[in-house]
Amino acid sequence: MATTKLTLSIEPEVISKARHYASKRRKSLSKIFAELLSKAIEEDEAIPEDPFLKRLKEMEVSAEIQALTGILKGKYPDDVNIWDVKYEYLKEKHGL
Repeated sequence: MATTKLTLSIEPEVISKARHYASKRRKSLSKIFAELLSKAIEEDEAIPEDPFLKRLKEMEVSAEIQALTGILKGKYPDDVNIWDVKYEYLKEKHGL
């Protein structure tokens, strides 16, 4: 498999500990990082998306409701989807 170089900015203490961790396992730091990242991605993809939140995110917001956005804290920028904001809020609130 072909590989590509990646530059990361990590605190020196973390790098030192990571090198020690990799050395104890007789693996390269690149291999350790790739394995950990692959595992995290697999675990994330294995979690099914909540159907309610998926429908909520896909719903259209009526013009009347959009007109109300920002009346208390200012308007949302044009490039912000309020459903994305609400989805992220609910996801964080309910620990999803």
